[in-house]
Amino acid sequence: MAESFVESWADRAGHRIRVREHSGPGPAVVLMHGFPDDLHLYDRMLPYLVGIRRVVTFDFLGWGGSDKPAGYPYTAHNQTGDLDAVLAHVGSDPVVLVAHDASGPPAIDWAVAHPDRVAGLVLLNTYYGWMPRMRAPEAITLYSLPVVRNLARAVMRRFEGLDRRLYFWQVGGFIRDADVRAELLPQLYAAFRGSRPAFWRLNADLLRTLLTRWRRAPQLREFRRPVRIVFGAQDPYLNVHVARRFAELFPHAELELVRGARHYVQVDEPERVAAAVLQAAADSMS
Repeated sequence: MAESFVESWADRAGHRIRVREHSGPGPAVVLMHGFPDDLHLYDRMLPYLVGIRRVVTFDFLGWGGSDKPAGYPYTAHNQTGDLDAVLAHVGSDPVVLVAHDASGPPAIDWAVAHPDRVAGLVLLNTYYGWMPRMRAPEAITLYSLPVVRNLARAVMRRFEGLDRRLYFWQVGGFIRDADVRAELLPQLYAAFRGSRPAFWRLNADLLRTLLTRWRRAPQLREFRRPVRIVFGAQDPYLNVHVARRFAELFPHAELELVRGARHYVQVDEPERVAAAVLQAAADSMS
């Protein structure tokens, strides 16, 4: 795909967030990555969106091409501030927010706080608070448990080869097709190496995030904007049970389970996921 975006920088408390904008009619579609990845997670999906809608992608602080301030408190709460800074920068209302993986809490928090600015919400194999039958990927468990995580960080700093093997094993399992896996994994890992402080800090914040958002779950029942839940059905972690629980919580939700797709549903089935995103944008205008 030929590069058709304009790259700029949103300011967040004196730090720069990399933003890419693809022109098109509104409402703007804002694609958010989780961890351990960046805005390139949507590269395979962009050809099905660009030119049809305005599309915005960005890297959260600490990730990809955005600034990586040392000692910064990388938390779900602060990622909500990142999203707010990006939306103020691009000047787009209303928006269709597309959340995947760890961007679920900031996307949902922002949507619930600003429902009048949200045309729609699309959830792709993501989470909010703790839910029965959800599972953390093995690497996430390793880096989120107290005490264990400190040892894991020390080992991975010392043995880069082990860090790479763990990444390729864990993230490789998120992708269905071997050819796509071989192309995407080296690119994502190269960017991830500089993002490990953000990754480790977000993992340390994970248990608190799950508990605090679990308590806020009743607020989701008050969210009246359209919600589309599109989950890869073969994801063993953020799985079909999580998808169905989201469908129960949001009063105006539509659920689509994509058979054969794994955790990176937008990588495994980019055209199908793009169609769901475009439908969410269309529904907001009807």
